[in-house]
Amino acid sequence: MLVVVAAVIVVLFSGAHWYVWRRLVRDMTTRSRAARRAGAAVAVLCLVSLGALVAGQAGAPFRLQQILAWPGYLWLALLLYLVLALLVGEAARPLLLRALERRASGREGPRSPAADAGTAEQGPSAATEEPAAVIEEPSTAAEPVRRPDVSRRLFVSRVVGGAAAAAAVGTVGTGMHGVLRGPRVERITVPLAKLPRSAHGYRIALVGDIHLGPVLGRAHTRRIVDAVNAAQPDLVAVVGDLVDGSVRDLGAAAEPLAGLRARDGSYFVTGNHEYYSGVEEWVDRVRELGVHPLRNEHVGMPGFVLAGVNDITGEDHHDAPDYDRALGDRDPSRATVLLAHQPVMVHEAVRFGVDLQLSGHTHGGQLWPGNLVAELTNPTVAGLDRYGDTQLYVTRGAGAWGPPVRVGAPSDITVVELASPQA
Repeated sequence: MLVVVAAVIVVLFSGAHWYVWRRLVRDMTTRSRAARRAGAAVAVLCLVSLGALVAGQAGAPFRLQQILAWPGYLWLALLLYLVLALLVGEAARPLLLRALERRASGREGPRSPAADAGTAEQGPSAATEEPAAVIEEPSTAAEPVRRPDVSRRLFVSRVVGGAAAAAAVGTVGTGMHGVLRGPRVERITVPLAKLPRSAHGYRIALVGDIHLGPVLGRAHTRRIVDAVNAAQPDLVAVVGDLVDGSVRDLGAAAEPLAGLRARDGSYFVTGNHEYYSGVEEWVDRVRELGVHPLRNEHVGMPGFVLAGVNDITGEDHHDAPDYDRALGDRDPSRATVLLAHQPVMVHEAVRFGVDLQLSGHTHGGQLWPGNLVAELTNPTVAGLDRYGDTQLYVTRGAGAWGPPVRVGAPSDITVVELASPQA
């Protein structure tokens, strides 16, 4: 099955590059040498993007990962929107060609009877010849004569291709600016039936999917910490996928987390990417920075219980989520807030009577139409939902995986304000 999936991905990936080369290079130029050079450049970008995807898993030096990451990941995002824009352009091509043909025939005007008679006197062979006015200059042997319909097709290809390229570059550029600027702070109020009046207005800064790696580093962490501290929360909850790499390579990038400020402290649960990056070392490193890991356990907070479970991926690393251990001996009369990386874990939360689960993982889809794919495997992609007596809130995350680009799913830090019905 893995071989089949890999083969399908390679075919689709190669096909996308060929399609982009055909529409943006071959169809837009009359010089075969330029097309060959551009084709070589597209092939290089294809290899660089593949290298960026596999370098980390292959254990490549971190410096090499950084060199490959920027061009490779940005090209992946650009490729996606080039393909989408060009596919939209396919519908416009015949319409533009038809409009140009009508315009050209209108300029020629109706033929006079005398002209038709003259053509008839010249014989059948003359009737098939094109009028001299529309024949272009003779070309060299390397470049055959281009008929007027070929010129129109070339013009349409350049218009559609240029518009698609401009749309893709603009989309990716805007999406990258949003990531590098840093996440916006959003606010939401969540009522909890068991929350006492004394805890009304309690604020939890929810941070997920920071994804420190070869692209996003220490400056990214600093922006997030500054945004959290400016919100002045009572508690900070980091719900996994902090890193994409080892402590050796990214330990310094995570150091600004030591500057998080909240009255009741900062807490952390593992995400799937921690298990790809050395989970034990990262749990120790996070603890050293003053962020308390919750590994299938709970702690008491003013007015509620805060619990955390390991990510589902831990099942493959002898570190599975354990809801009995995390929730079994808590006081059921108190409201419970559960930190769990993946939204799909809400089904277990419902079974254990959790009042509110805070999650990340989905990135809100990150790159539209990725949200449609995310909806296939997640009960909620972003925002607040209810499942039985359990509410689930999913943040879109503070960073980005792969391309440092977000389209239709801006990064966020969410301040979740708990509300008591007694207030």
